Amino acid sequence: MFAILAGGRHRRSVVRAAVAFQALYDFVDTLAERPAPDPVANGQRLHQALLAALDPARSHVDYLEHSGMGDDGGYLLAMIEACRRSLAELPCYEVASGPALRATERMIVYQSLNHDPADEKHHLLAEWAHRLTPASMEMRWWETAAGAASSLGVFALMAAAARPGLTPAEADALELAYFPWIGALHVLLDSLIDRASDLHTGDHSLVESYEDAEDMAERLGSIARQAVRSAVELPQGLPHTLILAAMASFYLSRPAARDPVSAPATARVLSELGPPAVPAMAVLLARRKVARALAALRRARRRVRGDRADLIPSLETQVVDFPLVPIGRAQE
Repeated sequence: MFAILAGGRHRRSVVRAAVAFQALYDFVDTLAERPAPDPVANGQRLHQALLAALDPARSHVDYLEHSGMGDDGGYLLAMIEACRRSLAELPCYEVASGPALRATERMIVYQSLNHDPADEKHHLLAEWAHRLTPASMEMRWWETAAGAASSLGVFALMAAAARPGLTPAEADALELAYFPWIGALHVLLDSLIDRASDLHTGDHSLVESYEDAEDMAERLGSIARQAVRSAVELPQGLPHTLILAAMASFYLSRPAARDPVSAPATARVLSELGPPAVPAMAVLLARRKVARALAALRRARRRVRGDRADLIPSLETQVVDFPLVPIGRAQE
């Protein structure tokens, strides 16, 4: 979706850079959650790979030194180099690189502190987030931490780097829009739908820091309102707003977003997002219904034995692809 902002000539490079960066982020984050002799050192060293992916001049280190994993077959270095090569093809990456690296540094600190087993109450994470919260913004520490954890700002800056003539002021405006507001909404909604599973597994749940469901709904609604305002004011404001609505709908279309605790926050966020969320929610809810129908069909086919399996049609061949609508027509 962010590559749509890049224009046709450099869209492929933005896709490759974004996919490589996110694959790398998922990989090192998964390894950081595995048992290690020094979990904090392991997390910090692993996540240095993200900075290396965005900075071609940065020397490589032994990213797996504290992981106990040994050899990864060259996967991690391949992702770093794939991201570097793609970013080098973007005409204004030099302008966007500073904000992108700052966003990544925030992600690294968040991940290191959030996975520190010696800080079960997350006091160090809270202290860091308090210092990071801009004085002019009335944000609670876990909301700032959520904004720091999001990778969306990096993708927005990659897309912006594909546009010739990107100015430092435009790159800074993107950084300020995605951190903290859009990024905070992103990670808090992720926490919202994972709330029940996090409570079951004992993992840290950011949204559990709210006093109750009403407090959570009020705060997430306020953050959504600020996120929309920040997106609208950006260059290419409408596409950024549509991406924001689609991102939120991706989470809010899930069944977990409609449980008794989450439902008030879901309704409030959708209200703040307004009309852009309506088609996104419709498509994603329909997609989930189709997926459930296909899963039910497969279970039924497995129960039927012998030739009788042919009596059940294969819906997989009947699903209609939704056509992609160009941004210009979407605006209409």
